[in-house]
Amino acid sequence: MATSLIALRYGIPDELPALKPRDESIPHAPFRNNDLSVQQRKTALRNALRYFSSRHHDVLGPEFAQELSKHGHIYMYRFIPDINMRAYPLEEYPCKCKHAAAIMLMIMNNLDHRVAQFPHELVTYGGNGQVFSNWAQFLLTMKYLSELDDDQTLVMCSGHPQGLYPSSSRSPRLVITNGMVIPNYSSLEDYDRMFAMGVSMFGQMTAGSYCYIGPQGIVHGTTITVMNAGRKYLGVDDLRGKVFVTSGLGGMSGAQPKAAIIAGCIGVVAEIDESALNKRFEQGWLLKKTSDLDEVVALIKKYREEKSSVSIGYLGNVVDLWEHFVKCHERDGDLLVDLGSDQTSLHNPYNGGYYPVGLSFAEAQKIMMERPEKFKEMVKESLCRHVLAINKLADAGMHFWDYGNAFLLEAMNAGAEILKEGAVMEGGSTTAFRYPSYVQHIMGDIFSLGFGPFRWVCTSCRAEDLAQTDEIAAEVIRKRMEEATSELAKQQYADNMKWITEAGAHQLVVGSQARILYSDQKGRVAIAIAFNDAVRSGRLAGPVVISRDHHDVSGTDSPFRETSNIYDGSAFCADMSVQNCIGDSFRGATWVALHNGGGVGWGEVVNGGFGLVLDGSPEAESRAKSMLKWDVSNGVTRRAWAGNPHALETVRQAMREDARLQVTIPHPVADDIFHGNGS
Repeated sequence: MATSLIALRYGIPDELPALKPRDESIPHAPFRNNDLSVQQRKTALRNALRYFSSRHHDVLGPEFAQELSKHGHIYMYRFIPDINMRAYPLEEYPCKCKHAAAIMLMIMNNLDHRVAQFPHELVTYGGNGQVFSNWAQFLLTMKYLSELDDDQTLVMCSGHPQGLYPSSSRSPRLVITNGMVIPNYSSLEDYDRMFAMGVSMFGQMTAGSYCYIGPQGIVHGTTITVMNAGRKYLGVDDLRGKVFVTSGLGGMSGAQPKAAIIAGCIGVVAEIDESALNKRFEQGWLLKKTSDLDEVVALIKKYREEKSSVSIGYLGNVVDLWEHFVKCHERDGDLLVDLGSDQTSLHNPYNGGYYPVGLSFAEAQKIMMERPEKFKEMVKESLCRHVLAINKLADAGMHFWDYGNAFLLEAMNAGAEILKEGAVMEGGSTTAFRYPSYVQHIMGDIFSLGFGPFRWVCTSCRAEDLAQTDEIAAEVIRKRMEEATSELAKQQYADNMKWITEAGAHQLVVGSQARILYSDQKGRVAIAIAFNDAVRSGRLAGPVVISRDHHDVSGTDSPFRETSNIYDGSAFCADMSVQNCIGDSFRGATWVALHNGGGVGWGEVVNGGFGLVLDGSPEAESRAKSMLKWDVSNGVTRRAWAGNPHALETVRQAMREDARLQVTIPHPVADDIFHGNGS
């Protein structure tokens, strides 16, 4: 097997490597429940074996059949490469073009053991956010990338490298689709079956498009969300002494305690998996930990009185935590929580994304594997208790929001008391919940200004380069703060100025030398151009890859998260994300991706994403200008057509500055026009 990067060019080995025992020193994905028929199991085996010469089928057939039975999926553990999986400097990759090397870097960073949640199952985050479906796909993809020229495009279909195709130097080097199934076949049961058969894949948002940068992205997003929640709900900029309660310390949700510290509040995070909790504690992102509910209360009271910031991890089920807070309030009238949310992987509620109250972690995993229907029933009962406790505290004055993890959706599906009074179901669904998505109340207006998670990776892998990019970005933000006319925009720039100037001190880098901040269209273009200039001048030692989370103004159609504040009836339409991907592709992106599924689950969202390599060339600057303008204005336009006043003003300003831009603007319609007209 591969012991150096040179071996990546060889792809799937001609001779079988030795079969190694599964490494139990690292976390592994839970059993993948599926309900395959005998014929479907045969198809799953055939689909896996077709990557290999028929002379190996007698050995691999029984082996893969055992994996399917034991793990619920064929990962091909035998073919895990013997290599230190991480991001390497660009020049170390065996490639014909540097853009291919940048893609290889991003893929290997996604599978870095420090970054990936379940690296041997090719899961980056979210419990089931796959980079590939199996290791043969990884090996074959790396071979193709090592051979890729500047006039070819690699096509990826749900983890499967379909092949290299002639294109042009202006075309994307890579086009990715994940989980793009016929719309009527997007249920969780459909996903379980298709993933087990190896024909479709859930790429989450940035796992399957190779753009994940570790938990830093969600640290920043949670920090900005909590700060803006304090302004909206509590009327304060200073969150000292305020208590934020949530759950989840694995994968991306592990960023929550760090975000609480940066935001300046008291963060309390429940986690049932002790290994996940200890990982964040050892990392230094979680400052206190306990399995004693009374100790949690004592710590809250202590730090609330001191008005100091701290992160507290509760080892146990979040339902027990919420119910204990209810008990304290009913007993002595003390409301211990100001702000509440949840970041468990509820898009995947029955396969390890959420664990029911009353069971230990080990007990829950055993029932999930052996009695999946019983486990599903227990999850639903737990969600009902979860919501009931939150409702009682919200009635007392706590402010709760859905963090886009499908909490509201799955609570509704479980029969919990989560809908607004008088909510109407349309087409079997609704967004009229008792609690808002954080986009609706907290971040929606910010998205409508064009702000969203702009991120970059220094391909030199040098910390010095990252420090330089921090300085460059701060210079741009400082200038944008002076130029911005909207007070809300100025506030967002100020928040991100604080973030970028302090980011180095917060030790946020896990894996690649990467950074994130929120910026609008002008800011993103200006930062990209400044980075490209720095590469050209030698201020940076290597190219910079820019991308974004799909959780942004344009990239995602998600009625329970990113587009939950679209009220013209189009919240369940997905034109925007598809147009985003298509538009980015011909405006200069190095690679583009389109996914069915994301943080709120398979079948509930469509995501479009991109990666762009800034190599210091004039062409890279031209691509950045064209693509980034579209990547933002597409979503601002959609929000303007739906009537958002911030988006309308942003679009009008953009048209004043560029005569080539012509956007259809809605005419206002008075409410009283409907009186006497059959309404």
